Amino acid sequence: MAVDSLLSSPLGPPACEKDAKALQFIEEMTRNADAVQENVLAQILTRNANTEYLRGFNLDGATDRETFKSKIPMVTYEDLQPLIQRIANGDRSPILSAHPVSEFLTSSGTSAGERKLMPTIKEELDRRQLLYSLLMPVMNLYVKGLDKGKGLYFLFIKSETKTPGGLLARPVLTSYYKSDHFKTRPYDPYNVYTSPNETILCPDSFQSMYTQMLCGLYEREQVLRVGAVFASGLLRAIRFLQLNWQQLAVDIRTGSLNPKVTDPSLRECLARVVRPDPSLAEFIARECGDNWERIITRIWPNTKYLDVIVTGAMAQYIPTLDYYSGGLPKACTMYASSECYFGLNLNPMCKPSEVSYTIMPNMAYFEFLPHEPNSNGSTHNSPSKLVDLVDLEIGKEYELVITTYAGLYRYQVGDILRVTGFHNSAPQFHFVRRKNVLLSIDSDKTDEAELQGAVENASRLLREFNTSVVEYTSYADTQTIPGHYVIYWELLVKDSTNSPSDHVLDQCCLAMEESLNSVYRQCRVADHSIGPLEIRVVKNGTFEELMDYAISRGASINQYKVPRCVTFTPIMELLDSRVVSTHFSQSLPHWNPEQRRYKK
Repeated sequence: MAVDSLLSSPLGPPACEKDAKALQFIEEMTRNADAVQENVLAQILTRNANTEYLRGFNLDGATDRETFKSKIPMVTYEDLQPLIQRIANGDRSPILSAHPVSEFLTSSGTSAGERKLMPTIKEELDRRQLLYSLLMPVMNLYVKGLDKGKGLYFLFIKSETKTPGGLLARPVLTSYYKSDHFKTRPYDPYNVYTSPNETILCPDSFQSMYTQMLCGLYEREQVLRVGAVFASGLLRAIRFLQLNWQQLAVDIRTGSLNPKVTDPSLRECLARVVRPDPSLAEFIARECGDNWERIITRIWPNTKYLDVIVTGAMAQYIPTLDYYSGGLPKACTMYASSECYFGLNLNPMCKPSEVSYTIMPNMAYFEFLPHEPNSNGSTHNSPSKLVDLVDLEIGKEYELVITTYAGLYRYQVGDILRVTGFHNSAPQFHFVRRKNVLLSIDSDKTDEAELQGAVENASRLLREFNTSVVEYTSYADTQTIPGHYVIYWELLVKDSTNSPSDHVLDQCCLAMEESLNSVYRQCRVADHSIGPLEIRVVKNGTFEELMDYAISRGASINQYKVPRCVTFTPIMELLDSRVVSTHFSQSLPHWNPEQRRYKK
């Protein structure tokens, strides 16, 4: 699509007057990106001028870029954590934001093993809702007739807790789904879900998934798009159908509801949906009883596309999605995080490898830290090197730095982005990766230091057997549903008559899981979105073979380091061909939402 063609698209005119206004708004914001950014920064600095944080840098009421850039440092979460902790503990003075902090959004990123707490203010919900309202007007340019059916979206809330000061702490999507913006949203024929609100808002993940799937099956002919937030979530729904289709078919055949659905509001809601339909039950039994290839298009035959994030770590799920959907288009519609909602994809039906997100300059003040692709994750961390939104270079990579209305100033998000082009004067980005993330299956993010600590903790169990871990590497196995971490260990067993048993190595798997961060453990225990961790013990000498292979491909013997995560197929094949035993966690790691650590 040409840079300024949203309103005069060769794909056709806007679907309705509301869409035309939304597309016009996108055009205005992106045409005037620099002026919008200047205004956003001035608004943020004006309203928050008397906060403790900004007063400490002696801005003296200045709201211009030059003063801001010369006086305000670039920061990470760890820099702000003492201030955030004071807010969490009940300090209501204007520390970061002049507006009261309404709640904390728990990030999937972690600090010291616990979810990061991102302070937010009530009006941020309006800003997030604004970005949501732009998605369908863009999609309607590409896919016609979405007002003639419904979307089957598997959406869930996650557990929430309270800080010592009484503020809620919960994921950003849980906050949105529980808000009036979502619960009392006006009827929009282009955005109707098969799942009633009650099924999405049920805190029990089994009951929520079961009832959403049941509603989706009853309305199979109405479904025009199937989605979840992440690709992993949609695959989890397909796996759920594989495990539960027989009971679902019983419910549909008899017009009854599975007794495992005990939530009173759910049962009352589903009473309006459930009805005897023997022919539908027979159809489901026939389709689910054997081959699962193209199951999505066989059960929901009018599906036009999948609405899921398949960029970044989620790209590993594309082949499995293609298997289950027969290669349906995969739409990645928006780019967002707990800290801020950033932008949207103006060409949502493009190939996953070509997805680019256009930053909406009204959402926050954006700066970019140049990143060298081969710098092992490092960036030149001088604030003087930060580049403004409209001054980026196509083809270059940058780390995103944001200043938000809610009180984050020059905050490093940790996302590495590559500039692919511009829409008017607003840059478009390909999401490259999260900085320093080694392993990811769902919303978990495990870095090298954390993996190293987990290996060290688990290897303590080997000491009484006079055994140690010589070398290790890992990969995220997404061939299983749910996916799981695989760790390759090469062991040095000093006394073959006293080597560790299978049971001990199974315990090592659990010890590693206990050492991983709370997001990983929540995915394992509460969300069931990650399977048991696996250790594969390889023959002695395997990692020397790995080095020999790398050197044969041009690596320097002096600079060679064992990769702590592998994705290259020949290396994985080499490792798997040397496996002598496999071991899994036999129980779940500890996780309790009520026992999150909030230090006073």
